[in-house]
Amino acid sequence: MGSLAPFHPPLGINQAFCDPQEQTLQMKEKVFSLSGDDFEVTTVSGLHLCRCKGKVFSLSSAKKFTDMQDNEIFTLRNKHIALHKSFYGVAPNGQEVFQVKGHFSVLSSKSTIHFQNQSDGSQIELNLKGDWLDRSATITLAGRPVASISRSFMNARQIFGGKQTYFVTVAPGVDLVLIAAICVCLDERENEASSS
Repeated sequence: MGSLAPFHPPLGINQAFCDPQEQTLQMKEKVFSLSGDDFEVTTVSGLHLCRCKGKVFSLSSAKKFTDMQDNEIFTLRNKHIALHKSFYGVAPNGQEVFQVKGHFSVLSSKSTIHFQNQSDGSQIELNLKGDWLDRSATITLAGRPVASISRSFMNARQIFGGKQTYFVTVAPGVDLVLIAAICVCLDERENEASSS
């Protein structure tokens, strides 16, 4: 995939995390983390963007996304009554700010993401389609690429720590933290599917 076209107006739930340049995020699970699914999200150029902290022994398997000063951005929660694994994001004020709904698909992962776009107030539906045989996924808006996700090949840290690294190329003008949360949802769904 070549360069991704920019989004105008910006696309996402928090414009503060929209970058005018295409960015490639690197999401690494912390090896030997107690909760098993803590991530730090950085760009490949080394800029630290946010942290995702799994809550140990949480019934909802909540994951708190914070900026690098530890200010909460939102908490990602499982939607337990859903037929297929689904998630929702809750702002610190308790308001639901996005939903990620899983859909059944053979040999792939499909989800839809719904949110109100902060920049213009429009209702947005993104589509995610992942092919885990070739370790990739694409997020689109009405067929237009928003982000592409790939898992790195196994390295020594992953072999001994059982952890994954994801690389996510995000179009200019797209909320980087929202895209990181979508990746965590995809990872959760894939981990659940492979363990069942």
